[in-house]
Amino acid sequence: MVTISKTKVFDIRNSIQLKFAANYVALIVLLLVLMNTYPISMSRNLAFTSKMKTMEDQAGIISASLSEIGPLSADEVSKAMSSLEDMNLTRIIITDTDAKILFDTSETENNAGKYAIFSEISKALNGMDVFYSVLKNNAIMSRLAMPVQYKGTTIGTVYLYDYETEQATLISNIQKNMMRISYVVFASSILLALIFSRAVTKRINSILSAIKVVKEGSYDYKLTLKGKDELTQLGNEFNRMAERLKTTDEMRRRFVSDASHELKTPLAAIKLLSDSIVQNENMDVETTRDFVKDIGREADRLVKITEDLLSISRLEGETRTKPYKVDMKNVVFKALSILTVLAKNSEITIQFELEDGCFVLAVEDDLHQIVFNLIENAIKYNEAGGQVFVFLRKDDEKVVFITEDTGVGIPPEDMPFIFDRFYRVDKARSREAGGSGLGLSIVSDAAKRYGGTVEVSAREGGGSRFVTTFPIYKGGQEL
Repeated sequence: MVTISKTKVFDIRNSIQLKFAANYVALIVLLLVLMNTYPISMSRNLAFTSKMKTMEDQAGIISASLSEIGPLSADEVSKAMSSLEDMNLTRIIITDTDAKILFDTSETENNAGKYAIFSEISKALNGMDVFYSVLKNNAIMSRLAMPVQYKGTTIGTVYLYDYETEQATLISNIQKNMMRISYVVFASSILLALIFSRAVTKRINSILSAIKVVKEGSYDYKLTLKGKDELTQLGNEFNRMAERLKTTDEMRRRFVSDASHELKTPLAAIKLLSDSIVQNENMDVETTRDFVKDIGREADRLVKITEDLLSISRLEGETRTKPYKVDMKNVVFKALSILTVLAKNSEITIQFELEDGCFVLAVEDDLHQIVFNLIENAIKYNEAGGQVFVFLRKDDEKVVFITEDTGVGIPPEDMPFIFDRFYRVDKARSREAGGSGLGLSIVSDAAKRYGGTVEVSAREGGGSRFVTTFPIYKGGQEL
């Protein structure tokens, strides 16, 4: 016995192919219903209108002939009717004002002298023209009643009845042919719906399969779809997304590896120094003090690396403080006031020119980190007796922050990589200065977050030049 799992049934019922085919077939059915009702209805109405016009003309001729007689009698009516041409009607009845039959063309019954109890005749005696027609049993059955007027007074009625099969047969044949065509169209539509939906869903399934493959970590998988429609564009976007995921994953792996290495180095040094103190029982106080100082420096490096990693995590996190209007000049002043002592101890002179009105839509702490890192680097990687130049100004629609130093500079081959995480130009000097290799990466990420840019170049006369730009704040602006 074959069984179908509930999951499979659920998948089939919720399949986009089934929904697409069902919607397509439903549309075709609606069109077929309209095709089988509207034309037939129009044909029937045209036949009724034509029949009404013909019977009104015929009744008008009879009524005009009888109105010349005056008060109606059976003999006078028979004479008048015999003088008229055959009107090819199924039945003609003439009544007086009491609805008594004066003339009847029916060959099966002798109705002369009887009363015609028809609603149409009753309405005609009240001065109304009455017409009624129906298509039934492959025949058009029509009835018309018209009053006979003599000097403005109703003296009788003309009642016409016609039973016609020719037009009814024509309408019936049209209806049958439309039904046959509908059956063929319906069957074809189901077949085409299955073919088209299969073609579309096959491509969608290809995208779904590719998503599952990439979800498992195979970022090199490429999706190939032919055509130029939206699904092809979706496939191309998927390939680009997979490339970005691959790049991000590689960066993540490299970041984890670099972070582990950077954390491992000071930890290993602390372990080595502490073991040396423990294992050497005869170590003098001065040497022990030096070892402890070295342990403190390595601990400071760990703190710096940890703080920088937390800064990166905060910049990349989803929970962010809403940006607000920040005066960049105040931010630079605060950073300079803190770093003045470091510059003095390093025998570095700082010169600055700060322009008013440099407002940026950002978070002050992030801007402070950018300014602080750039000025701190200009001091740390400078030479004794060197200079640091800091500029802040407005340039068109931008706020420009520039730091320059007279240090040894950055080799051209290293410039494209200095904003990468854990990248160092001079690793020995960076570690000696307490650098983590994350400062410039944090600067770059923070600047990009607020629509800014940061660029590096060699300074004329030696040293490095960093230029950071931000969109200038405009009133009512939101990020």
